[in-house]
Amino acid sequence: MLADKIEQIRREELKILQLERLKKIVEWAYDKSAFYQRTFRSHGITPEDVQSLDDVHKLPLLTRDDLHRIDALDFLTLPLSNIVRINRGDITKLYTKGDIRNNVEMMIRAFMAADVLRGSVVGIQGDFADSKFLDVLYALESIGATIIPLGTDYRQQLELTERFGINTLIGTPQFVTRLIQNLSDCPFTKIFCLNTANIFDTLQFTATKIFNLFAPPELGHAGLLYQCTDSAGQHVQEDHFLIELSECGELIITTLTAQALPLIRYRTGQIVQRVKEPCCCGRTFTRLATPHTND
Repeated sequence: MLADKIEQIRREELKILQLERLKKIVEWAYDKSAFYQRTFRSHGITPEDVQSLDDVHKLPLLTRDDLHRIDALDFLTLPLSNIVRINRGDITKLYTKGDIRNNVEMMIRAFMAADVLRGSVVGIQGDFADSKFLDVLYALESIGATIIPLGTDYRQQLELTERFGINTLIGTPQFVTRLIQNLSDCPFTKIFCLNTANIFDTLQFTATKIFNLFAPPELGHAGLLYQCTDSAGQHVQEDHFLIELSECGELIITTLTAQALPLIRYRTGQIVQRVKEPCCCGRTFTRLATPHTND
């Protein structure tokens, strides 16, 4: 499906937007979050030190251990009265209305880029106590797809798949694999794998297109990267994220629009490379690929 206007933004305009949002998020974190205020001060950093996109390198890195070791309330930038959703899993994530709106917007882009349309029949494997499945649900409802929550019991998943003619499946690689192994034929034309540990999963099924969505618990949603139907590699939602690649190729992200729990220079642990060729889908967002793959 054709990209929307922001996905075709000129690089010069995108950089202006990213810098504006970077300055705002650094100031917001410094003023509102006990963790960031403490960390920035210990490194002698103030928001005034960020005057260009390159200045992001002045800010300290954030690790997975930090997010698991430190209470989420220490990161929080707002009173709990401003929080509309709390997700308690491997890591506690908190969301404002704005956070949910942004997450759903990113998921809509991801599905529309893969030609999920009004009338698509979509089965969602998983427990809706996991907040990212709510973002998936709301995005699909906005598109107008027919949605069937499949739960986590594969026997129920088998029954619903066969009964309602599901043509698009969304789930973790483990759930997807178990369901397909118990089907006589794979009826799905598209499968979205929500990968919690890696950007890319090697699942392959005959006549089925696999779309990978990176969804680690530390991020709290699955909207950072998405694949279109035309490209090799995955587009970065660059109006919501500023990305860096370390010398070894590790992907480092800064959230530009997160309100409750911004992540500044978060080390994902994922090794990637930039795809230099323009994408024929018309999207100008940077594309990333994992080494030795096209996705």
